[in-house]
Amino acid sequence: MKRFLLIGAALVGLALPLSANAADKLLNASYDVARELFAAENEAFLKDHPGVTIDQSHGGTSKQARAIIEGLEADVVTFNQVTDIDFLVKNGFVAEGWQEKFPNNASPFYSFPSFLVRAGNPKNIKDWGDLARDDVKIVFPNPKTSGNARYTYLAAVAYAKEAFDNDEAKITEFVTKIFDNVPVFDTGGRAATTTFVEREIGDVIITFEAETKSIAKQYGEDKFEGVTPSVSLLAEFPVAIVDKVADARGSRDLAKAYLDFLYSPEGQKIAAEFGHRVHDETVAAEFKDRFPEIRLVDVDDVFGGWQKISEEHFSEGGKLDKIYGSR
Repeated sequence: MKRFLLIGAALVGLALPLSANAADKLLNASYDVARELFAAENEAFLKDHPGVTIDQSHGGTSKQARAIIEGLEADVVTFNQVTDIDFLVKNGFVAEGWQEKFPNNASPFYSFPSFLVRAGNPKNIKDWGDLARDDVKIVFPNPKTSGNARYTYLAAVAYAKEAFDNDEAKITEFVTKIFDNVPVFDTGGRAATTTFVEREIGDVIITFEAETKSIAKQYGEDKFEGVTPSVSLLAEFPVAIVDKVADARGSRDLAKAYLDFLYSPEGQKIAAEFGHRVHDETVAAEFKDRFPEIRLVDVDDVFGGWQKISEEHFSEGGKLDKIYGSR
């Protein structure tokens, strides 16, 4: 965790106005647990772009989106939730049709909510159903502030929809029980990792598969075990140029080149090395043995899309609020 803290400390002050030649400098506003991934991506990109500087800002993507509207001069965003970029669209910072400007709906790689348990899996946690047991304590961040956690919430609902044949009362009861088993809701994914690893709270942490691999690698694969559930929710990682900022600062060409790099074989290989599943077929085949098979469902098929999710689940007084209110 010391390495995580050092990297985070280096990012202090990035909300200040960026100076110098805007065409030679980028700020990437990204999600909470992507620090190490983009440190590596940036290093590789800069080898072919001498004189360019890339700064990073990390946090829950909903907070990042609000920060941009309030003055954070991010040229690009690499988020973990579509709705947070749509929020920027509604406020005039990102142009309509942003998902059509890069491949795979502007998502260079993907993941899903997965489990990490302590060595030996003492609670024998194998699937979502085990998370509702009275003897299991769970760690994941607050869905109010974390896109990571919203995927966890939605994946649990998707599992319950199948398990309980769309019985809304049973679905709500099941998901509420999972929330009751969370002793503390941190604001973001990295804080949840600290709670699970350093504070040794909880029997299982639910986070992106990529983060479970990072935790095990960082702290010792002899201390933790990854558990892949029977089904989970496809988590895309959408990217976009922040048009209002890039056009004002003259950084559009550099911003596009940077996001294009994430789709390149080198960029894809780096993402795979950091535990993300990638779209490049050659790279995916090279890393196939590192990724267990899993059945993934997506938000369009299960929930009718992100707009419907926002209205039904994440709006004020929506289903998520009702689950919180019943705790």
